[in-house]
Amino acid sequence: MNTVFSLQGKVIVVTGATGILGEAFINGIADAGGIVGVLGRNEKVANERVETIIKNGGEAIALIADVTNEEDLIKAREILLSKYGKIDGLVNAAGGNMPDAVIQPGQDIFQLNMAALQQVMNLNLFGTILPTQVFGEAIKNTGSGSVVNISSVSSEHALTRVLGYSLAKSAIDSYTRWFSVELANRFGDKIRMNSIVPGFFLTEQNRRLLTNEDGSLTERGNLIIQNTPFSRFGNPDELIGALIWLLSDASKFVTGSKVTLDGGFSAFSGV
Repeated sequence: MNTVFSLQGKVIVVTGATGILGEAFINGIADAGGIVGVLGRNEKVANERVETIIKNGGEAIALIADVTNEEDLIKAREILLSKYGKIDGLVNAAGGNMPDAVIQPGQDIFQLNMAALQQVMNLNLFGTILPTQVFGEAIKNTGSGSVVNISSVSSEHALTRVLGYSLAKSAIDSYTRWFSVELANRFGDKIRMNSIVPGFFLTEQNRRLLTNEDGSLTERGNLIIQNTPFSRFGNPDELIGALIWLLSDASKFVTGSKVTLDGGFSAFSGV
């Protein structure tokens, strides 16, 4: 039974691999036997994470690239193909918010920072679509594979202040459904696309919104905990099981789906 969850010998690219969630993803894939393409902009962190995986008996390679730069991504793809000859999977984990795109209390909502909103949309949405275009071509040539996108509970719930991020993640949901159908129409069950929907995990992007400098919760952080039946934030390692399932043959009849990991936040009415 465990063999269907194995990623042994599969070459899988993880974008945003130098982030907090990305670190959990690459370690989980390596532990499942996968060969990891650790893709990110921070070369120092990427190399350190590759060294850690190798030290723990896994196999990985650093791929330095910006997910919104097609030339960067093509170079990364060619490096990976020249070493391993194939790509079996892609995890589109790059994304996040930025301070100028956060809507502040009392801010005039008819004077939004359009440039910042567009940057957030570009990073999250097109930073998912473009890597899929580049690495998906190699997956097609491999003959089979799995693409996993990262959505958010903000795609379905109106969370104050994070308009740009919510718009981008809603668009990723639409893209996941649309592209999964097109993949199935063209390649049958060979190439699948699904998404993970995390609830609230502390990352560099949201830490200032959810916690104070002394580590205590902000008012927003407290409200989230109150509306999460598990009464806590998630641990990045708690995303690994769903990710491995979606990348492995254990989910070979699953496409166009969202897997929610939010401690019950989406299920709770608040009452």
